[in-house]
Amino acid sequence: MTLSLGSLVIWLLVGLIAGWLAGELTKGSGFGLWGNIVIGIIGAVLGGILLSALGVDPGGFLGEVVQAVIGALVLLALISVVRQAT
Repeated sequence: MTLSLGSLVIWLLVGLIAGWLAGELTKGSGFGLWGNIVIGIIGAVLGGILLSALGVDPGGFLGEVVQAVIGALVLLALISVVRQAT
C-alpha cells in the first residue's frame, strides 16, 4: 500500500478534526494538537471497524469525520475507564 502526500494530509486533517470534536464533546482537557490527531486517527480506524460491523458506510469527507468522531469518543471513553481503574 502506498500512501501519497495528499492521503496523508487528509488522514491528519480528519484526525485533527475528529480528535478536537471528541475532546470538545467530552469536555475533556484534551491531549494537545498531536495527541488529538492520534486520538482522531485511531478513532477513525475504530469507528470504521464499528460502523462496518453495523453495516453502515458513511461515505464522503463529512461521513469520514463523523465516523472518526464516533470512534474517538469510544476511544476516549475507554481511556477514561482505564484511568479510573488505576
